[in-house]
Amino acid sequence: MRGFKQKPGVDYTKEFAPVRLEIVRLVIALASRNGWALFHMDVKSTFLNGFLDQMVYVTQPPDFEIKGKERMVYKLNKALYGLKQAPKAWNRRIDSFLIQNEFTKCTMEYGVYVKRKTEGILLICLYVDDLLVSGSNSEEIEKFKTKMMTEFENSDLGKLSYFLGMEFLKIS
Repeated sequence: MRGFKQKPGVDYTKEFAPVRLEIVRLVIALASRNGWALFHMDVKSTFLNGFLDQMVYVTQPPDFEIKGKERMVYKLNKALYGLKQAPKAWNRRIDSFLIQNEFTKCTMEYGVYVKRKTEGILLICLYVDDLLVSGSNSEEIEKFKTKMMTEFENSDLGKLSYFLGMEFLKIS
């Protein structure tokens, strides 16, 4: 089987898509209203960071079959792009990381995380493999970005300029 040929109810039970564009807009508006800088991070090979909670086997890819063992399959330990389980596996992994780092998950919106400390507030908005990072304390933002870099291979894209087809400009 290949991930993109999975069948509902046979290979997986639910699809997972916790992100809504309205929430991204709300987080951007909140950061703008409070005068907080807004940063953009992009996790590389996102779905490869997710661990599967069920057994998934795939056929050997064409042109990479082992001679004499063409009918054998591979057991996946990590999610792959195309698997219906991949988004949920990634979300479990990033969720666990954020909670271990003292963030609280928003009960109404699964892609929003908040960390409140005496040093200030830190806000994360997760949109699949993109993170919007904002808050009242720039040192805490930098500490978080450093922790992200050690846990996941990702790109720090700096201050938000383009996101989901929207351009962001700071007007003085």
